[in-house]
Amino acid sequence: MCLLVVATQLVPDEPLIVGANRDEVLERPATPITVLDPGPPRVLGGRDELSGGTWLAVNERGVCAGLTNQPLGDAKDPFKRSRGELPLALARHGTAAAAVDDLLEAYRPEDYNGSWLLVGDRSSLFFVDFTGLTGPAAVALAPGIHVLENQALGEPSRKVDLVRAALGNPTDGDGVDAAFRRVLVDHRLPEGDDRPNAASCVHLESFGTRSSCIVRVPAGDGAPRVWVADGPPCSTPYEEVGALWSRPGPAPANQSRTSGL
Repeated sequence: MCLLVVATQLVPDEPLIVGANRDEVLERPATPITVLDPGPPRVLGGRDELSGGTWLAVNERGVCAGLTNQPLGDAKDPFKRSRGELPLALARHGTAAAAVDDLLEAYRPEDYNGSWLLVGDRSSLFFVDFTGLTGPAAVALAPGIHVLENQALGEPSRKVDLVRAALGNPTDGDGVDAAFRRVLVDHRLPEGDDRPNAASCVHLESFGTRSSCIVRVPAGDGAPRVWVADGPPCSTPYEEVGALWSRPGPAPANQSRTSGL
């Protein structure tokens, strides 16, 4: 189970702030942050080394996209394309609106196992349902804080309720950052939720929170500030990785077309 918390149009000088935990099988190989595409626009994000996809990608122009997986169990099709292609495809655009338009036109949910995505920039945030249950659909979201777990945005969720209660009502960038970090390290299981991986920060025998990320997009034209914890954020310090915006990066790797993330 993964978690995305996003503040859009809440802080005037930082119109997009994102917090994300990636939960995954502990032995699955991954790189927590790297240059996914040298661009332009340059794209940073984590990389799943088994399928080549990513769970969250952000570009130098302030477009950030992340996904959570639809839990499918034995119904997951291993021959479908990796869901991890989708955040990278979105982050290759100059605006979130253009990214969503291209995704809905050029990508088919039936080619992937189900997922849900949030993609935003300085002026907008969209929720995308890519489960294929009703066809691809995108909804523009109102200013404020939005919380996405491994189910559709807006569905009843005790986990989301717990996260929202812990966030409080921050009104400035540092307050939002502190609130996001607070919920990303939370080990509490929501009352009445019987999923063993329902905490924000998960620690199970073979599965858990593998990495965590904070993205703060400034107003204007500056590149986003990005912090990454290469491990559970409860025990792993966040490190700022802004040097990746200018460090020489590799040519983009060929994306796997089989199921991964």
